[in-house]
Amino acid sequence: MGFGNRIFICVVSVLASSCKTIPVADTGAELYILKKHRLDKEWKVVWEDHFESPVLNAKKWTKIAQGTSDWNDQMTDKDARCFEWKDGKLHLVGIKNTDTLTDPRPYLTGGIYTKGKFAFQYGKIEIRAKLESTQGAWPAMWMLSEQRKHGAYPRNGEIDIMEHLNFDDIIYQTTHSYYTLELKQKENPPYYSTTSFNKGEFNTFGLEWYPDKLVYTLNGRPTFTYPKVDGVDPSQWPFDQPFYLLIDQQLGGSWVGEVDLDQLPVHMIIDWVKVYQ
Repeated sequence: MGFGNRIFICVVSVLASSCKTIPVADTGAELYILKKHRLDKEWKVVWEDHFESPVLNAKKWTKIAQGTSDWNDQMTDKDARCFEWKDGKLHLVGIKNTDTLTDPRPYLTGGIYTKGKFAFQYGKIEIRAKLESTQGAWPAMWMLSEQRKHGAYPRNGEIDIMEHLNFDDIIYQTTHSYYTLELKQKENPPYYSTTSFNKGEFNTFGLEWYPDKLVYTLNGRPTFTYPKVDGVDPSQWPFDQPFYLLIDQQLGGSWVGEVDLDQLPVHMIIDWVKVYQ
């Protein structure tokens, strides 16, 4: 879909009688934009990975490198111990760092994302995975915008399909944006929910994304809906553009708390990822 340094995407609205064509920056990602006439059709898989090969599919994923935020300051894209394949499943692993001369961080962890390779707008995503628990474990499955249509973060929003803390019996499913984070509009509408899950077992964490609402799911059942609201600041709904997927076994940070090194390693075990439109 590339045209030089820009591409043109047909953005669909359930209220619009025709598509609007707008220019956006070309990131090189393969973009899947749900067409209007598909909104009332049966879901079909358009992108998936079952992690059956003992190497990461470089056409679909990139290992997340170290960053400066709570969620990625312990990430590594270099230590192979943070990425394991067993029985046709990918393990994203948080480990105690045994070589602090090479890397001074006390613990390291693995994560992957589809940034620059795959993004989609509207549809359904499901991730079948099992979460392990330790003090300081913060596994997450979430989505960020592929382009900066509305400006810098948090103007383009964030969709947290699943987050889990420590030994909790619940997961968090959350919608972030400039509206919720900067304008502090967290009740109109409510921006997150917690749901009990089958702890220590495989669960299917998911999201159904429509032009007017985000429907979070767990094991195929809706758990929480975040709607587009009329008559409020337009930053409430930046979810009108393609988003890419992140899956990471995070460790530590201001929300989850300190990490108990004696409880490591900890695994997030990914069976498969499917995107439907």
